[in-house]
Amino acid sequence: MTGARTRAPAGPTTAPPPGPTGAGDPGTGGPEHRVALTVGGMTCAACAARIEKKLNRMEGVEASVNFATGTASVDYRDGVTVADLIGTVERTGYTAEAPPQPAVSTDAAAPGTAGATASAGQADEDAPLRQRFLVSLVLSVPVILLAMVPPWQFDNWQWLSLTLTAPVVVWGGLPFHRAAWTNARHGAATMDTLVSIGTSAALGWSLWALFFGHAGMPGMRHGFDFTVSRGDAGSAIYLEVAAGVTTFLLLGRYLEARSKRSAGAALRALMELGAGEATVLRDGREERVPVGQLAVGDRFLVRPGEKIATDGVVRQGRSAVDASMLTGESVPVDVAAGDAVTGATVNAGGRLVVEATRVGADTQLARMTRMVTEAQSGKAAVQRLADRVSSVFVPVVLLIALGTLAGWLWLSGDVSAAFTAAVAVLIIACPCALGLATPTALLVGTGRGAQLGILIKGPEVLESTRRVDTVVLDKTGTVTEGRMRLDGVHPAPGVTEEELLRLAGAVEHASEHPVARAVAAGAAERLGTALPDPEEFTSVAGLGVVGVVAGRTVLAGREGLLRDRGVPLPDSVAAERGTAEQAGRTTVLVAWGEPDGGAPVVRGLLTVADTVKESSAQAVRELRSLGLEPVLLTGDNRAVAESVARSVGIGPEAVYAEVLPQDKVDVVRRLQEEGRTVAMVGDGVNDAPALAQADLGLAMGTGTDAAIEAGDLTLVRGDLRVAADAVRLSRRTLTTIKGNLVWAFGYNVAALPLAAAGLLNPMIAGAAMAFSSVFVVLNSLRLRRFR
Repeated sequence: MTGARTRAPAGPTTAPPPGPTGAGDPGTGGPEHRVALTVGGMTCAACAARIEKKLNRMEGVEASVNFATGTASVDYRDGVTVADLIGTVERTGYTAEAPPQPAVSTDAAAPGTAGATASAGQADEDAPLRQRFLVSLVLSVPVILLAMVPPWQFDNWQWLSLTLTAPVVVWGGLPFHRAAWTNARHGAATMDTLVSIGTSAALGWSLWALFFGHAGMPGMRHGFDFTVSRGDAGSAIYLEVAAGVTTFLLLGRYLEARSKRSAGAALRALMELGAGEATVLRDGREERVPVGQLAVGDRFLVRPGEKIATDGVVRQGRSAVDASMLTGESVPVDVAAGDAVTGATVNAGGRLVVEATRVGADTQLARMTRMVTEAQSGKAAVQRLADRVSSVFVPVVLLIALGTLAGWLWLSGDVSAAFTAAVAVLIIACPCALGLATPTALLVGTGRGAQLGILIKGPEVLESTRRVDTVVLDKTGTVTEGRMRLDGVHPAPGVTEEELLRLAGAVEHASEHPVARAVAAGAAERLGTALPDPEEFTSVAGLGVVGVVAGRTVLAGREGLLRDRGVPLPDSVAAERGTAEQAGRTTVLVAWGEPDGGAPVVRGLLTVADTVKESSAQAVRELRSLGLEPVLLTGDNRAVAESVARSVGIGPEAVYAEVLPQDKVDVVRRLQEEGRTVAMVGDGVNDAPALAQADLGLAMGTGTDAAIEAGDLTLVRGDLRVAADAVRLSRRTLTTIKGNLVWAFGYNVAALPLAAAGLLNPMIAGAAMAFSSVFVVLNSLRLRRFR
């Protein structure tokens, strides 16, 4: 592909940030709005599936309900209000409320604010559950021991067991019974339905046997079996089953709640990173104000050891900034006047005066938190399958339990054995693990990614990372530093270096392209004076610039720019250009005419160079180790591109050079047409369409907003090695999700036949069901150790 180096303006443009979650009131914006509802009362995946189904039946509503996070992410159109959404959830039998913006505004991270309050609130919610479990445990232990150790059974022991079991089932199991009753009133069945029916049936049978059968007689003895045992129905009691199952499930739910809170710890830590107050400089004096009162343009003081209050630009001072909590980068970065700094990072050295450029929900910290929150509320394709299974699983289990009861009665005629097997089926089959398999892994994986400076936009991204086999790397700002510098000045005979720099620098000063900025900055520095303003200016995309300076028409750019205007290139300049490009330099040809309107003539050559990042070669090796084939893409000439490619270990056959901005998408599309699954890493406005076209877009967080919004993964640090980390973390998270689902499906598939065949005591079934959910959560928590 032929063309010229990209010369379209590529300065940092600001795309409007996505609206805050929950900020969309019908009639105040576009036709679509989004709100994140906090949903209460969900106890299993079937609950989430019911709510999601009801919401999606509303006209103009698309909802995704996450059981693990207790949230419903809802997109809705004009004509639907948040109150309508909340009403639908409440009519389904649950509670809902629209929380304030969860992503930090800069003052929301102070102590006692959103993140901390959420954490404390969740801990408070766990307290009643812990209390129910501990009381039930104390009451259940004697019941279970008496049932399992016949020598300990004294006369009338069964009545003591009833006395201890009744409060466990009625009070301890109240959350299950209440939820089951609520669901029954709405014509639905969930995990709570199975637990409530199973434990109530065990207690009810025991009451019948004690008061109307032979079980209440003094001297009655009761054996314990790990499988279904045959016996006289009138003398069989199941008090240990009722108490034990209730206690095991309370323990499982409590451990599950604690584990889910641990899974979300990374996001809460991210929300709490920001500073609480800032020292603002006003009228020559210092004033301490809450960070929420900062406005764009305010200048504030940051002393050594203090957090930088919000995103801004250093105006005075020099220091080192520690961004490890925000980006995972362990080495502090030196900053001076003119450098950008990010809110929530720590001033590790000198005194800084910073001018605020972004505040509130527009800051990088707020954007990171918002992206992580939205990613955690999404669902992968595999989870949607699990949700569909969960939505029909409970009714199917009820039918299997009835079938088990009828089958045992028909085959054996043993009422006691039939009842025991049916209760075991009810207890063992609760689909909790299915509902937790994906959300908990996603919760931990995205949170850990945020700690390492990797923002995963959504669960569908995880599927893409598994299939990718080619990674396209934009050169400038991704593989290289992206900061061009004027490297050489080569005036033609009869032209002074000062004149060449003054005229070329003047027209390039009006352009936003990195090469143009390098020429302008280098010219101003070497001349020691300000550059004149061009009287006229035109940017020719991909070729260069044209302007009028002091009456002269000045051209600066590629040979194509000169050729289009009929300006010949002297052999001496062409030779010099060839030598410079072979050395990996980018060249800028400069031509101008005389003030009397004479034809432009080539007056000299400028060379600029970009520095390859120290980490890029290692990053390419790591990407290859993941099975990805690196491809270099650039608008620069082929000699420069191949020089950079050699330095990082990419062969010339994998280099696409001299690509115009609009052609980057075509390169990605061409690779896809070859049957490749393509990832794209870029940072500029020109990269945004290619990032969107790629199967997986990785945007460098140091780049423009347009690129970040177009990408699927955002790499907060400007280090290409993080791209390999991002792919590894995404693949590890996907593997964890699949492992969880295999366990959850396998557990139910294996356990149901065992229970129906009478090979499981209901109490053992209850313990197995409770710990299957805990296992899934603990397996997900292993992602916190990802390095």
